[in-house]
Amino acid sequence: MMRLFDDPKLLLISIGLGMSLLCLFFAFADTPNDKQAKRLERLRQRGKDAVLEALQLRRDAGDKTRFDQMVRRMMPRPELLRERLYRTGYDISLGGYGVACLVIGIVALLALIVFHLSLLIALPIAVLIGLWIPHFVVGYLAKRRANKFTNAFPEAIGLMVRGLKSGLPVTETFNIVAQEIPDPVGMEFRQVSDQIRLGHPVEQSLWDAAKRIGTPELKFLVVALSIQRETGGNLAETLENLDNILRRRRQMRLKIRAMSSEARASAMIIGSLPFAVIGILSIMSPDYLTPLFVTVTGHKILGLAVGSMTTGIGIMAKLIRFDI
Repeated sequence: MMRLFDDPKLLLISIGLGMSLLCLFFAFADTPNDKQAKRLERLRQRGKDAVLEALQLRRDAGDKTRFDQMVRRMMPRPELLRERLYRTGYDISLGGYGVACLVIGIVALLALIVFHLSLLIALPIAVLIGLWIPHFVVGYLAKRRANKFTNAFPEAIGLMVRGLKSGLPVTETFNIVAQEIPDPVGMEFRQVSDQIRLGHPVEQSLWDAAKRIGTPELKFLVVALSIQRETGGNLAETLENLDNILRRRRQMRLKIRAMSSEARASAMIIGSLPFAVIGILSIMSPDYLTPLFVTVTGHKILGLAVGSMTTGIGIMAKLIRFDI
């Protein structure tokens, strides 16, 4: 016990870990009230007509912790973050996201202080790390889910075309897509079908789905349906043309990815070389890199190196990314 108080680093690490555990406890200690849970159970028993209201209640119930309320008060537009979290496909609350930022920031601050960085330099770096890592992870999960939706969406359009040619109304083809196509396409079309069943217009329900997913392919479907409803014509033929366009876009995207694979491999190799050299030197000659972490000049050099690496990786990422 005396060694813990004699060593300021161990004391600081213990305090940081204790604060992180305390944040996690307060973030997940609260539970929805019994009245709201009972109402949600009644809505589930009523069947599909109450699915949307039940989903809304579940989201509201998940945003009732202390950290949820704190994040809502701190953010100017929390609904934008809520929409971004929904695009990941996971049930992530605002409080959980805030706790993740806080815990990662505390851990990064402790790690930087252990590496002998001054508090004045370590604090802003830890804040940036705590905000950037959760933002990057959420963006990655949302992009992965959007790619899964884009890859399965042409099959959904083809299924709608076959249903229309067999004489089914367009709203009934949404139900078939919801049942036959796997998630996330099936899940989104289930929500669209539920909204239509509750009396929402078809275009508005699809626009809501397009806003939730954030992909241009679903917007193409909404525009095609809106134009066909205003001008008339063969809807099956229109959707068949849309299916061909979406499949060609997917082929073009795969072709571009194959052609840019060499540039992406070069960017990854060049970006990983400095870290590989630092790892090898820290094993073979640890004292060689010590001035970078214990001197003011070394801190400046590290800051410049991180800035130049970030700029270079960003430029290379822009060069190998193509929008279709």
